[in-house]
Amino acid sequence: MNYLAHLHLGGSQPAQLLGSLYGDFVKGPLAGRWPADIEAAIRVHRHIDAFTDAHPLIHVAKTRFPSERRRLSGVLVDVFFDHCLARDWQAYSPEPLGLFTRRVYGVLNETPGLPGRLAYIAPRMAAQDWLGSYLEFEVLQDVMAGMARRLSRPGLLDGAWDELVDLYEPLSEDFRAFYPELQRYVESLPEVREALDMYQATRSP
Repeated sequence: MNYLAHLHLGGSQPAQLLGSLYGDFVKGPLAGRWPADIEAAIRVHRHIDAFTDAHPLIHVAKTRFPSERRRLSGVLVDVFFDHCLARDWQAYSPEPLGLFTRRVYGVLNETPGLPGRLAYIAPRMAAQDWLGSYLEFEVLQDVMAGMARRLSRPGLLDGAWDELVDLYEPLSEDFRAFYPELQRYVESLPEVREALDMYQATRSP
C-alpha cells in the first residue's frame, strides 16, 4: 500500500502517523532506534505490506496488467489504490480528507529529525498536497512520471497510463473487495489494539 493508505490504517495519533510513514524509510531491526509508539506503528506498516503482498486479491489485480508490466504492477496497484481511497474516502473515514491531510502535514512540520529521504520530501509533500491530490485520477500520470525518472530503465513504464485507464473499473472493484479485509486485519493486530486501549484509557473520566 502507498502513503495515504498506510496513514489511514496506522492510527490517528501523531506517533502512529509518523510510524506509518517511517515504515517506507526505516529498514532493518528497530530495537529502540525510535520511541516505542513510533516503532509499534512501523511494525504495523510492515504487517500491512506483508498482508497485502500475499493476498490473493492483490495477485488478481497485478495479473490484470500485461506480462511485460508485471515487474512494476505492484507499484501501480499501490498508487491506484491510494487514488481509490481518496476518491471513496467518506466510505472509510468520518474525518474529511482535507482535514486529515492537513493534520498529517502539521505533524510532519512539527517533528524534527525525520529519517532519511522523508526529511527531504516532507515539505514538498505538504506544499504540493501529495496525499489529497490522489483524489484526481490524472495526478497518477505525474506520479508515474516521477517513478519513471527514478528507474534505471524509465521505459519500463511506457504505456502504463493507458493500461490504468483501461483497467480503472476492474481495479476499482479489486480495491473495494480488498480494502475492508485489510482494515479488519489491521484492527486485529496487537500493536493497534494496544494503542487503542491506551488511547481510550486516557479519555476515561
